[in-house]
Amino acid sequence: MTEIWHNPRCSKSRETLALLKAQGVEPAIRLYLEIPPDAAELRAVLDRLGLPARELLRLKEARAAGIHPEAGDEALIAAMAASPSLIERPVVIAGDRAALGRPPEAVLKVLDQRGGP
Repeated sequence: MTEIWHNPRCSKSRETLALLKAQGVEPAIRLYLEIPPDAAELRAVLDRLGLPARELLRLKEARAAGIHPEAGDEALIAAMAASPSLIERPVVIAGDRAALGRPPEAVLKVLDQRGGP
C-alpha cells in the first residue's frame, strides 16, 4: 500500500498526488494536519527516509522560528508531533520505504523500489 501525507493547500503536495495517480497509484491519503502522526510514526518515517529529523522540519513555518537551532532529533520529533504544520510535505510511504516529494519526482524512486506502480 502507498500512502501520502497530504496537504491539499500545498502545490507540491497536489503535484505529488497527481504524479502518483499518473503512475497508476491510488494512494491512501492522510490529511496529516487533521490526523497528525505521533512521535513513533515520525521516527518510523524518518528511518524509512534515512533522514535526521531536521530534514523533515518545515523551516518556512512561522512556528519553526521558536525551535532552538541545536535541538536534537527527539526534540524536533516532539515539536512536529505537537504541531504537524512543522512537517515538510508531502511524504509518500510505500512498503518499507518513504520519500519526501520535494521535488515531486523524488517519490518515483519509492515506487520503483516496491516493484512498480
